[in-house]
Amino acid sequence: MGDNVEIGVYPTRKAQEIADELGVDLVEISPNANPPVCKAMDYKKFVYEQKKREKAMKAKATKVIVKEIRFGPNTDDHDYEFKKKHAQKFLEDGAKLKAYVFFKGRSIVFKDQGQILLLKLAQELEEYGKVEQMPKLEGKRMIMFMAPKKTK
Repeated sequence: MGDNVEIGVYPTRKAQEIADELGVDLVEISPNANPPVCKAMDYKKFVYEQKKREKAMKAKATKVIVKEIRFGPNTDDHDYEFKKKHAQKFLEDGAKLKAYVFFKGRSIVFKDQGQILLLKLAQELEEYGKVEQMPKLEGKRMIMFMAPKKTK
């Protein structure tokens, strides 16, 4: 039943009278049980506390941020270094990194160069993050995912 009521099997009327005496609600907990299980409690307070718990759980949940960096199969060294610095900053900030090489038109014949580029990026950013998914060709994109290393 409630906090200061003996646990037992009561007829519905008696249970309702006990709840009324205590000034609380009679709430059905398990309707499929035989006999149905009820509890005397302040229902509004129960709902309020439940929402409060859910809100606290939601606040504790971590939000995963995914940052993207796009390369071409024939990306120049200067552009590569520039984008690598951005990738390094993203990983240091705790975001996941999605690096991909986009093949336009006939540049798909350079898929080896794209894979080498992504593997080179993974190797150079090894101290900031670890590879979650090795370079994989999906349509006209070769995609690789990196996750940040845990900071101490």
